[in-house]
Amino acid sequence: MNADSSYGPATGVGSLPGGDAREAARTATGSFEDFPFLPELPARGPGADMIGRTAGMLVELYARVEPSGWRIGDRPGRDTKRARSWLGEDLDALEEFTQDYEGPLKVQAVGPWTLAAALELKNGEAALSDPGACRDLAASLAEGLRLHLAEVRRRVPGARLVLQLDEPSLTAVLRGGVRSASGYRTHRAVDRQVVEATLRDVAGVHGEGPVVVHSCAPDVPFALLRRAGVAGISFDFSLLTERDEEAIGEAVEGGTRLFAGVVPGTDSALSDPAGSVMGVRTLWRRLGLQPGLLTEAVTITPACGLAGASPAYARQALAHCVRAARSLADNPE
Repeated sequence: MNADSSYGPATGVGSLPGGDAREAARTATGSFEDFPFLPELPARGPGADMIGRTAGMLVELYARVEPSGWRIGDRPGRDTKRARSWLGEDLDALEEFTQDYEGPLKVQAVGPWTLAAALELKNGEAALSDPGACRDLAASLAEGLRLHLAEVRRRVPGARLVLQLDEPSLTAVLRGGVRSASGYRTHRAVDRQVVEATLRDVAGVHGEGPVVVHSCAPDVPFALLRRAGVAGISFDFSLLTERDEEAIGEAVEGGTRLFAGVVPGTDSALSDPAGSVMGVRTLWRRLGLQPGLLTEAVTITPACGLAGASPAYARQALAHCVRAARSLADNPE
């Protein structure tokens, strides 16, 4: 186990292929004996997808499926019930495969800004278009996450929970890149301080526990996320550019955990495990960081969720993450 026992050396991002909750829980717990995660199975349909699943956790806000996507409504309908039912099924399966487990366990939900970019208001525009709606959504999400974390704690009492907020739209929100309903224009960029404060508030529901923000989009705002107080940042390692390097060096020196997505998320020929983490070692050397810090600072993951992979490849990719992390620990230089 790592020097920092809040995390394990490798874990998954969140989604897996297929629709069998028990099979997914067996895979997520069997692949990562010291850092399992609660799997998501979007192939089951609306409500099991990333947005629908998190919409089902909201408190006093409800969403339903429209032809254009998820829309906020007045009362819980069958889409909300379906989302909650599937989450319950996933928790039952996780509980079954984590009897007597003690150690870090990761759960995922969509963060406030990607949710605001994806959920529509009654007029069909994204909640992102209305600052008041964004505030209400963030407050509802925070309360829903508090209840969800309490439920997972009750079911897996030995676990130390790590909360992952999925924010693939965060860069687009900051840059004014989220398209309006018509598609002809984009919503204006949200002020960076507002983005940061909202993330800090939502992350705050986890109290003492670590919060990781995941984005497999380019240009992850490392410095902003660190200011928002997140403990870890999860990203697709292949999308890093030289521009990111200084921010990454500062993050590591400031104690931020890096969840380095180095294994492709869709069916690919996998290199040897040492080859998968070669880029991480090279970056470390370029930044002049201590090789001994590697295992204390890095958790190895797939580049993104595995929902689009074949079941056989998904299992292979998770096992490959474990071997790649071991290669990093055995030979940090």
